[in-house]
Order: sequence, then structure tokens, then C-alpha cells
Amino acid sequence: MKIAFLTPEFPHPKIGATGGIGTSISNLAAGLAKGGHAVSILVYGQSDDEVFEDSGLTFYRIKNIKFKGLSWYLTRKKIEKLLNKLHRENKVDVAEAPDWVGISSFINANCPLVVRLHGSDTYFCHLDNRPVNWSSRFHEKRALKKADALLSVSRYTADVTNELFGLNRNFTVIPNGVDTEKFQPTDVAQSNDILYFGTLIRKKGLLELPHIFNEVHKSNPSAKLLLVGRDAPDIISGNPSTWEMMKPLFSADAFANVSYLGGVPYDEIRKHIESAAVCVFPTFAEALPVSWIEAMAMRKPLVASNIGWASEVIEDGKSGFLEHPKN
Repeated sequence: MKIAFLTPEFPHPKIGATGGIGTSISNLAAGLAKGGHAVSILVYGQSDDEVFEDSGLTFYRIKNIKFKGLSWYLTRKKIEKLLNKLHRENKVDVAEAPDWVGISSFINANCPLVVRLHGSDTYFCHLDNRPVNWSSRFHEKRALKKADALLSVSRYTADVTNELFGLNRNFTVIPNGVDTEKFQPTDVAQSNDILYFGTLIRKKGLLELPHIFNEVHKSNPSAKLLLVGRDAPDIISGNPSTWEMMKPLFSADAFANVSYLGGVPYDEIRKHIESAAVCVFPTFAEALPVSWIEAMAMRKPLVASNIGWASEVIEDGKSGFLEHPKN
């Protein structure tokens, strides 16, 4: 089968910063290519238009069209034109788009187009208890209603999405996965590090994490906290750096044992998990986090949020420990 993925991100040096959507698609695309399928990655929001191949995948970098008031529409039509061209040339049989901001809302594809829930803007605003942009909500609902089929990475996300948009669509749940040949247990000596890896952002509990680590440090002064991931602006306060917001929340003694590496290439994540004593994810808003699965695949002790989707990944007390981020 010939499959195209529409995405705003992908973990590749030519593409730029990535997050959960890009990582999830990367894992899936690699597995499909290994199984003999032809996979195309259409990445919008790029600085230039470019086609290149790497690791058995064909990449199409797509530059957004900038035209005041019509950029969103013209960019979608540009993606539509490319997708239909690839279908016409027998290079694509089916396409998948993410739910985020409803990129497929005005794309009229000549091939079946599937929308996968990784968590829409409407969904995350709901979990964050903040208002959603009307445009995002409009496009996301339209994209879901016109999709030929719907997937979700968790049952929780599917159920909440149906409720938020007043829909009654059937979702096939296909959880995120990881390459267990890359992420597997090792005999590397452990450090005394508590590891968080992922974007530094409010919705992932990063403003709670300093308070959590302060308490850990009181009972275990030798414990260290290692943070790996790109810094993000805070949408509520307007502060350009979540990391700068975190710093004063640590006690002076605890902060001395905190290290922040910033963003690192995806291939380096494994070595940090490998040497960590425990991984921590105090998040408030997820769909089904790849980071949790990566840590579990390497059999690392895991302490994570107990909200919504969590019980679909972790059996509390057996495959990890679940607790509310504010507890």
C-alpha cells in the first residue's frame, strides 16, 4: 500500500523541531516502510518546498502560502493539489492527517483521507481549562465530520472528542507504538537521575515538577533531576520561557541538583532513559504519550499522571505508578 502522512512536524534534521505527533508518525512510518509499504511524509509549515528521500521514506517539505486573510485556505489547497497529484501518479493510495487545528478541513482528496486523533487544540484547551480559538474549533470539527475514517491513539481521547464536538463518530483506537529494537532494556549502570523528557510546557505539569522535586530532594538530597526537551512559551502568562518560570519554583538546595539539556536529537533520547533511575511525567494533557511507552519499553520505573488516558497505558502499581500532578 502507498500511504501519505500529512503532518506539521517530523524528527528529521531538514524539518525542524518536533513533538509527539512527529515522533508517533516517525515510528509508524518506519514500521510501515520496513513492512514493504511505500510511505510519503507531507510536512507543511516549512521554509521552502523540497522533495527528498531518506531511510526508505519520501519527504515533501511544503512552504505555507502567505496571503493576508487567506493563508489558511490557500495552504490547504496547495496541500490538496500535491496530494491529488501524488494519487493521480499512483504514488498514494490513502492519506492520514492529524486532528490538530483541522488541517484537512478544506482538503478535498481524491483518495481516502483518514484523520487520527493525537489531541486537537479544542481537546487540549478543554483539558487545560482555557478557551479555544474559534477558528481551530471550526476547522477541527469540519475535518472530523468530512473524514472518510477516524482513528484515535486512545479511547479516552476519542470519547472526549466526540463529546466536545457534539459528534457520534466511530473511532478505531490504535495506540501509539515504539520501535522495541531501539528502545529495549540494557545493562548500563544507572545514575541517580530522575528524568523528564518532552516539551517544557505548562500542560505537561512542568510548573508542578519543581514542587515535586523539592519534596524528593528533602527526603533524598542526592537525587538529581534531568530535564530534556525544547523550552516552550507559556500561553497563559505570555512568558516566552517555561524554563525561566520553573527556576524560582525550586528551592535553592534542590535547584543545585537540576540540569536542563534543552532539546536533543531524537536518537539521543534513548541513552538518557538508559541511565535514568526513574522517569517522571506529571502531565495534565495528553492523548497517549509516546514518551511513556519509550520508558516502559526500556523497563524503567515510571511515575506519571493518573488523568484520563493514563490507565490505558499503565496498570497502577504494576507497570508504573499513577498519581495526580498536584498531589
